[in-house]
Amino acid sequence: MSIANILVVEDERITAEDIKVGLEFAGYKVPAICASGEAVHKAGKLQPDLVLMDIKLEGKMDGIEAAGEIRRLYDIPVIYLTAYSDQRTIERAKKTEPSGFLVKGQGIINKPFEESELHAAIEITLYRDQMEKEHEQLCSAMLRNVSEAVIYTDASNKVKFMNATAEGITGWSKEDAVGKVIDEVFLEFKSVSQEMDLEDALQEGKSTSYQPLSGSPVLLEGKVSPLKDGKGNFSGLLIIFRTKGSQT
Repeated sequence: MSIANILVVEDERITAEDIKVGLEFAGYKVPAICASGEAVHKAGKLQPDLVLMDIKLEGKMDGIEAAGEIRRLYDIPVIYLTAYSDQRTIERAKKTEPSGFLVKGQGIINKPFEESELHAAIEITLYRDQMEKEHEQLCSAMLRNVSEAVIYTDASNKVKFMNATAEGITGWSKEDAVGKVIDEVFLEFKSVSQEMDLEDALQEGKSTSYQPLSGSPVLLEGKVSPLKDGKGNFSGLLIIFRTKGSQT
């Protein structure tokens, strides 16, 4: 297994260096240390396997905003390592779907973290990320070859995947659509708690006449289903559709 690259984002230089030394001693690589929202650019350039993110950063962008952009643009897992653990901060951080949230120690020695806890969180995150990517690649390969158009979203209704048929109908490429809210790419949905016909799932006053990015409007038909995680919580939408009258 290759050595994992970890980007450290921390505004306190001494703490950042301590983290870097500890990670390198444990066998990881630390290609860079950032102290501001520049981390978003660095993450795109370096493509690390994981980002350790402090919430308090230099400049206007804080760590939660930076983590959200890194997840949206590059789908790189993030672990928060911070002294901030109030409920408001935690709620904001949860929306970025982090892989972990570790609180820095505040003892007499002022050690920034328990190394064993941090290393365990890193290993679990790297393993989970690898498994999720392999599973997604398998699902994507299967969905690419079905005749119907398929789009699925995350819990924030942002597009995670669309197959070639959906690209053809909507005029959007998968690369441009991923990360955008489904309303922008496709259609506007009301709350979907069970599988329903596409027409029933649309907001009141909408129709299944869809205007692609180019070409004439088309009539659509299909199904919309809510996705649930292992705890039964809403995790996104699965939309399967076709042009009306077409055969599957």
